[in-house]
Amino acid sequence: MSFSIKERKEMLATLQQDTMDVLIIGGGITGAGLALQTAASGLKTGLVEMQDFAEGTSSRSTKLVHGGIRYLKTFDVEVVSDTVSERAVIQGIAPHIPKADPMLLPIYDDEGTTTFDMFSVKVAMDLYDQLANVTGSEYANYTLTKEEVLEREPYIKQEGLQGAGVYLDYRNNDARLVIDNVKQAVADGALAVSKVKVTGFLYEADQIIGVKARDELSGETIEIKAHYVINTTGPWVDKIRQLNFKRAVVPQMRPTKGVHLVIDSKRLPVPQPTYFDTGKQDGRMVFAIPRENKTYFGTTDTDYTGDYTDPEITQADVDYLLEVINYRYPTANITLADIESSWVGLRPLLTDNAGSDYNGGDNGSISDRSFQKVLDTIASFKQDEATRSDVERVLKNLEMNRAEKAPSSVSRGSKLEREADGLITLAGGKITDYRKMALGALKLIVSLFEEEHQRNVTPVDSAHYPVSGGDFDATRVNEELSRLAQEGIEKGLPEEQAHYIADFYGTNAKHVFAYIDQHPLFKADLSVAEAICLRYGLDHEMVLTPADYLVRRTNHLWFQRETLDEIKHPVIEAMSEYFNWDTTQKEHYTMELQRIIDDSDLIHLKKEGN
Repeated sequence: MSFSIKERKEMLATLQQDTMDVLIIGGGITGAGLALQTAASGLKTGLVEMQDFAEGTSSRSTKLVHGGIRYLKTFDVEVVSDTVSERAVIQGIAPHIPKADPMLLPIYDDEGTTTFDMFSVKVAMDLYDQLANVTGSEYANYTLTKEEVLEREPYIKQEGLQGAGVYLDYRNNDARLVIDNVKQAVADGALAVSKVKVTGFLYEADQIIGVKARDELSGETIEIKAHYVINTTGPWVDKIRQLNFKRAVVPQMRPTKGVHLVIDSKRLPVPQPTYFDTGKQDGRMVFAIPRENKTYFGTTDTDYTGDYTDPEITQADVDYLLEVINYRYPTANITLADIESSWVGLRPLLTDNAGSDYNGGDNGSISDRSFQKVLDTIASFKQDEATRSDVERVLKNLEMNRAEKAPSSVSRGSKLEREADGLITLAGGKITDYRKMALGALKLIVSLFEEEHQRNVTPVDSAHYPVSGGDFDATRVNEELSRLAQEGIEKGLPEEQAHYIADFYGTNAKHVFAYIDQHPLFKADLSVAEAICLRYGLDHEMVLTPADYLVRRTNHLWFQRETLDEIKHPVIEAMSEYFNWDTTQKEHYTMELQRIIDDSDLIHLKKEGN
C-alpha cells in the first residue's frame, strides 16, 4: 500500500467528489484510532489534519503508556484497572510500539507530603499487579532497599531515602502509534490527508453536513460532505466547535502545558524510568527516563492560554524542571547548557468531570458573568446587531472560575457528545485510552446509522485488530523482531541498524529492507539505513516535509540530536529530488526545519543567558 503525495492528490479529489460516511477532523491519536475503527468497519472514512499527523499533542507526550499507579493512593481502583487493561490491549494490537520498561519509584521520608511510603507503595503495587494480571510473572513488582537503590542509581538523592518500589510500565513512541493507526485506516480504505485545515462548516438547514477546508500546500479551498462530522482535535476541540456561529458554545477544554528536556545520558545516567515527587510539596511528580543514550525528564503541568500550534518553553519552565532534577540528583548540576533538545505539548484536559476523573476534582467553570455575555452576544449576532468579530472576541476572553485547584488535578477523562447542530465531539482522555475512546465514538456512529439511515454496520473488534506493522504474535515480541531484523542483516545491514529498524517498524520493516535492493535511492549522501527509512517514509508514510521525517517519523530531533546536523541537509537534498522542489521551496523547508531545531535546542533561552 502506497501512502504518499501521489495518493494525497487522489484522496483530495475523492473527498470532494464523494459523500463520506464519517469525516474526522484531527489526525492525532484519537482521530487516527477512530479512523482505523470506522474504516475497518466498512464505513467510508475521511480524515483531515491541519498539520502533520501527530504534530500537535500526540507527538509531545511523556512517551509512556502509563499505568497510573498513583491513583491507587486514593484507592481509585476502577481507573487503574481500566488503564492497565487497556494498556495490555494496545500492546497486543501494536506490539512493536509499547515496550515493557519497569518503573522505579523511590521513597523518601523527609519531604513532608509524599505520594507513598514503603508500606503503602507495596500495597499499591501488589494491587496494581493483580489489576495488570502480572502477579507471579517476570514483570511482578518488587521493592529495593536504600542500598540497592543507590547501587542502581548512585546519583539519586541519598538523604531521607528509604528504598524504592519497581513496577511494570511501558515506554511508547507516540508519533509512531499515530502513523501506524493512520496507515492501517488507509489500508482499509480511509482517505487521510494531512495539512488540510478546516475553516468552516457546510449546512443543510441548521445541521452540519460537511466542512469547508483549505489545502495548506496549494492554498486551494475545498468542500467535503459527510453524513457525520466528528471533532477529535484535542486542545483545539473548542476552536472547531466555535466555527459554528449559529449557536452559543460553552468551552469544554482547559489545556495545560507539559515540557520535557533531553540531555546526554553521560550527564545523568538513569538506568531505568524513574518516577518521583518533586520535593516541592506541589502535588506533582516528575519522570526521568533513559532513551537512546539520552535521559529526558518532565513534565511541567501549567495552565495554558497562548498559541496552541506553537507553544513556547519559557525560562520559568526550564528553571522548574532543573530545580526538581537537581534536587533529586544533587551532584548532577544540570544546567541550561546541558539541554540538547526539548519538546512542549498541550494536554487536552476537560474543564469538568465528564468521564472518568483520574485526579479527583472539578477544576473550572465559566463565570456567570462571562456565560451571560456569551449568550447575549450570540443573541445579538442572530439579530444582526453584533458581528462575527464580536462573537470571536467574547469567546476568546472567557472568565473561568478555576483558582481553587491546580492544573495537575484536572480531569484526564474523556467526553463524547453529539451537539444540536449534529457535530460529534470526542474530547479529553490520554494516549492509553485512545482505542477505548474511539470505540465509544464508533458505537455512537453505528447506532446513528441504524436509527437515521436504516443501515446496519458491523463494528470491527478493535481490541484484536492490529495497527500497521503490528500483525505478529504479541507474546513473542523479541523473537518476532529478531526474525525480522535477520532479513535486513542478510541484505547487508549492520546488525545494530537492522534490529533498530525492525523494532521501529514492526512487520513493515520488511518493506523498508526491500529498498536495499534499489540502493542508491537518492543522489544525496545518505547511509543505506537512512536512505531506506526516508524512502519508505516518502512512499508509505505521507512524509511531506523534512520536519515530518526528522521530528515525527523518526527520533532524530529529540533522541539523536548529535547526528542531526550531519544528516539534515542530505535529507533535504533527497526530498528536493523526490518532490522536484524549486529553489524557493527548498529554502522554505530548510528554514522551517531550522526554526524547529532552534526551538528544540532552546536557542532563544541560551542566547538570553549569554
